[in-house]
Amino acid sequence: MLQFVHSIRAVWRFCDYRPQRVTFGGVNRWVNQFEKRDRKHARVLLECVINLSERDIRQILVDQNRALMRRLASVGIPPERLIYVQVDDAGSSSPVMLNMLRDAAGLERLGCHLLDSHDSMGISRTTNEVGEGAVIYIDNFVGTGDQFCEARDIAAKYVVGTFSEFLLVPSICEEGLYKMGEVGIQPFAGHLHSKAERPLHDNSAILDAEAKERLRLICELIRPGVGLGYGQLATMVVLYSNAPDNVPALLRGNLNQKPYAGIFPRFTDLPLEAAR
Repeated sequence: MLQFVHSIRAVWRFCDYRPQRVTFGGVNRWVNQFEKRDRKHARVLLECVINLSERDIRQILVDQNRALMRRLASVGIPPERLIYVQVDDAGSSSPVMLNMLRDAAGLERLGCHLLDSHDSMGISRTTNEVGEGAVIYIDNFVGTGDQFCEARDIAAKYVVGTFSEFLLVPSICEEGLYKMGEVGIQPFAGHLHSKAERPLHDNSAILDAEAKERLRLICELIRPGVGLGYGQLATMVVLYSNAPDNVPALLRGNLNQKPYAGIFPRFTDLPLEAAR
């Protein structure tokens, strides 16, 4: 009965996950592939997943952008001097995020500038014309901050003039927040993903030590060396469009979903025939 309730709840919570539909049967198959002693803890892990739907993300972006624009206006920086940059790092949905915000907040009607981080000529020309203002990077999720900073560093080389730098993002990890502080970028995020929220992280007390170790061993078995995701962050945030690569392997499954199938595989985890 308990598993039935958990499965129904999961289908309802993650109904818009796009890479692979979350179904009642799929949740049960995912739980039942583990040994009986691990299933209860796998269900606890699933309950801790933080889901950001398309509607959630749109609202976060609009709200955070409004707060940022209000702050910039208070120091004399109007929309015409704001340059929004989509960060096209590997696996990012940054272009989707920027288009979503553009339409929802009417950025172009306000006179804002929209660019791609790889458009070196566009960045150089636009920043030179504007002279001073703010460069606002936009991304879908920031874990360690390493991948974002690599893409940002490419774009920053072509900025001409005096510009403050900001980041608009639906969710950012503690580690990413610290990284942004190191490079002088102020993030505006709707959700700060703490280490304590992640059951498989060293800093979390959600699971007891034995259960945590059991699940971590399963993750390492599924994806040796990166069982807890990129940077070993063990993040628990899932976006409607994809799961970040910091998500534990127990939730993602193996590449091609064999022998372990995930409940939240990334598009790149799925067999080619399923991804078409």
